[in-house]
Amino acid sequence: MMTPTFFLAIALPALAAATSLLAAPAAAQAGDLKGVVELFTSQGCSSCPPADAELARLAEEDDVLALGYHVDYWNYRGWSDTLSSAASTERQYGYARTLRRKNVYTPQAVINGEDHVNGADGAAIGKVMDKLSSIGEGLTVEVTAIMHADELRISVGPGEGKADIVAVYFDDANTVKIKRGENAGRTITYRHSVRDMETVGMWNGNRVELKLPSSVISAHPGRRCAILLQVVSPDGSPGRILGAARI
Repeated sequence: MMTPTFFLAIALPALAAATSLLAAPAAAQAGDLKGVVELFTSQGCSSCPPADAELARLAEEDDVLALGYHVDYWNYRGWSDTLSSAASTERQYGYARTLRRKNVYTPQAVINGEDHVNGADGAAIGKVMDKLSSIGEGLTVEVTAIMHADELRISVGPGEGKADIVAVYFDDANTVKIKRGENAGRTITYRHSVRDMETVGMWNGNRVELKLPSSVISAHPGRRCAILLQVVSPDGSPGRILGAARI
């Protein structure tokens, strides 16, 4: 089962004053984003820095939502990843169940929840995104998310199937001096490292309009937010991402 951090029933906390970040409107639609790339990485993995650099490149692309998940199963090798979490590890194992894999690895890039490649291979990532789009398994459902005054407004267009509406909270950048382990002596800047996720709604193929208090985001100060429309299996394993938006 996925950890509670990933799939919380939304609680509407007391309304908080909107910060200047929250006051800036922004939205993204299915047509704006070509794909979602989720990199499973670790500061303790010597093969990961090239993939971290590739994710940093993708983070600058307007048509890609790039997210980094730092797993914790490398932490016993002499260095505890400062951005790692058991939740990130469980998400990767959830994808392994969905993709019918017997194991996990780093650096692994999962594209649209549908396929995976070595996270350092930018050409392969691009080919998978193009392939999924060509067979109708890209981001096919329109998703918009915008801050308006003291509300977060999320709109999900019509489509087929059922999915969770998930808020993903991530740091823009973290520069880490690694003192021990396989990458000892290196200083690496990690982009879009995911720190928390929560389910904020459900979608059943009909248009959905959600209005949430701005405190949903202000509870994660200094972090960015994205919205995923993602199929989730009965056991909580993540599946295909149907749409996404950046806030």
